[in-house]
Amino acid sequence: MMRSGNLSPLCCPVLLLSVSWTVLLTVWTTADAMEFVHRGWHRLLEEGEGCSQCELEQCLTPQGCLAGLVRDSCDCCWECGNIEGQICDLDNSNHFYGQCGENLECRLELGDLRQGEVPEPQCVCQSNQAVCGSNGQTYPHICKFQEAANGNETLNITLTHEGPCEGVPQIISPPFNIWNTTGEDVIFGCEIFAYPMAAIEWRKDGVETFLPGDDPHISVQFRGGPFKYEVTGWLQIQEIRSTDSGVYHCCARNKLGEVSAAANLTVISPDQAGKLETPWRESQPLVEEYSDDYY
Repeated sequence: MMRSGNLSPLCCPVLLLSVSWTVLLTVWTTADAMEFVHRGWHRLLEEGEGCSQCELEQCLTPQGCLAGLVRDSCDCCWECGNIEGQICDLDNSNHFYGQCGENLECRLELGDLRQGEVPEPQCVCQSNQAVCGSNGQTYPHICKFQEAANGNETLNITLTHEGPCEGVPQIISPPFNIWNTTGEDVIFGCEIFAYPMAAIEWRKDGVETFLPGDDPHISVQFRGGPFKYEVTGWLQIQEIRSTDSGVYHCCARNKLGEVSAAANLTVISPDQAGKLETPWRESQPLVEEYSDDYY
């Protein structure tokens, strides 16, 4: 005799079957309603290892694809193309990772074999020419511009021209505040992006002339890079003394204007350093300031 409230073993298969169909129906319904589904779920089930007949009414066009749209492996529905740096299918022998988007191609990146890295095919932009957007921003190449334009369609960014936008210099990496003890060497760095190219100059508060002036223990260096249309400058002070304490400014300017960023140097004695847990450290830029247009 069964106790009240227990289910008969005969009813369990029916109950499990009912639950299974409910879960499966829920998954199918959710997948079919998703906005970013590349192909209908029933098409995928029918397709298996090959491609079934293309029925466009079963396709859903994805939205917000940063690298644009590409045809699926069956050349039927549209799907999002892979963006720069994303793993991709190197040829048509498999369709696992997907195809690269507009202005991108799938290349095999060898990596560092000494570190045991496995070569992987990745999407690489076909152009390394910088471009200028209608928002006044310079993009390293057309693929990055596409990502910005497709990722924020409300701004309606358009391509203005090939080559960088002309504008006031931008400080990509400003100098940082430094603490150190007397007798040590310190270096301030400053990385600038500008087109036309900018000149970098260093100044210290209270000093009228640009550094190094006639001070033999201060020197400045410059070089192009690390990226295109960038220039990096360094200010080195050897065997610092207490009088070197102060605020140092990295100033960059071209024909369209100028910009500067400042960092503080604090010089302490070895006795004071022994009382500190961290006698030398770097912190965030002290200040970043923009001047009026320079002509």
